[in-house]
Amino acid sequence: MIHFHLDPRSGVSTYMQLVQQIKHALRLGLLEPGDRLPTAGEVVAALAINPNTVLKAYRELEREGLVTARPGLGTFVERTLGDASPVARARLGRQLAGWMRTAYGAGLAREDIEALFTAALREIAQEGVA
Repeated sequence: MIHFHLDPRSGVSTYMQLVQQIKHALRLGLLEPGDRLPTAGEVVAALAINPNTVLKAYRELEREGLVTARPGLGTFVERTLGDASPVARARLGRQLAGWMRTAYGAGLAREDIEALFTAALREIAQEGVA
């Protein structure tokens, strides 16, 4: 089950934060086809937000074909994001975590690591790899 968190300082709308967190969980394999998302009531109780905000996020995901609402049953994941196998994803995650530990050990701050990661990702995208 996914547990949402909100960052009021992010500048990203609440509904879009929910959408992004679900997509993130889909990419990481934390949510898989058939999984039920929390009901709007459960999300409202946990985050103290308007139920329409949750419904808007779920409708956006449904429009993208990622989830399906089943009246009386809930909203269910239809498909995942990302093509990597769970084994490959776990291996790559461990390697990335190791790199980050090395970066912290070298004295880099979180912001420095984020900047390096973003710059490398941008460079790869410009090469047409990503």
